Amino acid sequence: MTRRSPLVIGHRGAPGYRPEHSRSSYDLAVAMGADAVEPDVVVSRDGVLVVRHENEIGSTTDVAEHPEFADRRTTKTIDGAELTGWFTEDFTWDELATLRCRERLPKLRPSSASFDDTQPVLRLRDVLDLVRDASLEQGREIGVVVEIKHATFFDVLGFDVARLVAAELADAGWARGELPLVVESFESTVLRSLREAGLRASFIYLLEAAGRPYDLVAASGRSAPTYAATAAPAGLDRLVGTVDGISVDKRMILAPDRRGRTAGPSRLVADAHERGLRVFTWTCRPENAFLLPRFRTRDGAGAFGDYAGEWAVLRASGVDGVFVDHADLGVQFFRD
Repeated sequence: MTRRSPLVIGHRGAPGYRPEHSRSSYDLAVAMGADAVEPDVVVSRDGVLVVRHENEIGSTTDVAEHPEFADRRTTKTIDGAELTGWFTEDFTWDELATLRCRERLPKLRPSSASFDDTQPVLRLRDVLDLVRDASLEQGREIGVVVEIKHATFFDVLGFDVARLVAAELADAGWARGELPLVVESFESTVLRSLREAGLRASFIYLLEAAGRPYDLVAASGRSAPTYAATAAPAGLDRLVGTVDGISVDKRMILAPDRRGRTAGPSRLVADAHERGLRVFTWTCRPENAFLLPRFRTRDGAGAFGDYAGEWAVLRASGVDGVFVDHADLGVQFFRD
């Protein structure tokens, strides 16, 4: 039986080359042949779904350069972690639209940072329309993997994130199953709400290598299951029928030892497949800073190491999808 190549998913577009979640980042990812792109979704004060890595936007926009927003800088606790900065829920969409995207890792990716302050922040609807247009232009199906961020946090503020997402997808023509749509989150509660609402999509549960999901911690405290327990066979058993798959930190597949040598692939992908669950992994990046020590070279944190060696272990696991920052490298390596 021939194994299918994993989906190559442009992680926030093509942020190896352009500031993440910018228009040019998404344009480049689809031009390079990505099977899908992944927008992260947060909420504005007036309920607009905004595409940002987090609701804190100090490091990914030029908001700090806007004196009219200086008094919006504040400290909040987001999913149990204290953060200081500027937050999308304190701005209307019209205000956010005046901001410009910036590279999140400028020292590591100076070429991408050269595009700072040239492109506006996007809404989810902008990305949905962009991908639909690119699919028509290229004559192929291109998917969208919508990651919902901090649903429980926004729910406490009075935003029904599941309802907002369902309505946006329906309005944009992405809710009926006619276009390849995946919805993912580190919080299973919002995934369940969308599934019960009848959204036609694949539902993928994101799992960290450590810690507990915030929605379950908010409901059950320390008795909430850990991500590691959910990734174990008994935890996977409980996911069957509730989600279509999982998306995991690549280290959970690479299984590195203390010296950064992989003992992988681990059993995780095989265990999930035995239960009919798909498995995605994140994030495939070529720079030394992101590779296991075994695959790094001596050329500096931003230089490309032996990424092919690391990615080969992921490919050998039989994983169903990979999130990549450099869409061209991902397509070249993973596609048959």
